[in-house]
Amino acid sequence: MKINLLEKLLATQPKVGEVTFIAVDGHGGSGKSTLAKILAEKLNAEIIHTDDFAGWDNPLNWYPKVIKEVFEPIANEAKTLSYQPASWWENHHPEPVVNQPVTDIMILEGVSSSRKEFRDYISFSIFVDTPKGICLKRGVERDSGTGKSKEEITEMWEKWFEEENEYMKRDNPKASADLVVDGTKPFGEQIEFEI
Repeated sequence: MKINLLEKLLATQPKVGEVTFIAVDGHGGSGKSTLAKILAEKLNAEIIHTDDFAGWDNPLNWYPKVIKEVFEPIANEAKTLSYQPASWWENHHPEPVVNQPVTDIMILEGVSSSRKEFRDYISFSIFVDTPKGICLKRGVERDSGTGKSKEEITEMWEKWFEEENEYMKRDNPKASADLVVDGTKPFGEQIEFEI
């Protein structure tokens, strides 16, 4: 049976000014970005990626920056957001995000996007549930174009999963999610986007 996500979202209340934030959480490589893109298109929403604030050297303790540079400006009626994304790799110097529109629905996508520290800001949370073996395979494939060897990438991902596991144990985002979807199946088979 499909879940009608739009009906559920229309029943939620904004927690950050007039903006409804949806968190799309799950392990790295679970399919969060794919689902967030679908949701953004269907809901005319903007996406904030936690990867813009985290990094290999700071996988989980970046959350104060999101509060300061995303939630607080929106609570103070900002119409656009600007911030400097984190660098993940040597010679990786991402361009600043400048004047990203604030929409009625915003999506916070990434590992620990539904963390306890964000629960006062998030109106609806989705957890993408995918076995770790599949997540690791997807992550290594995705990062293969970074100039690192497969072994180096695999080692970084395994270290990342250790950090992720601490977060998953501490905050249990799957149990607190408003909706859990299977990251191994097409999202369109699980979620209805029309009212």
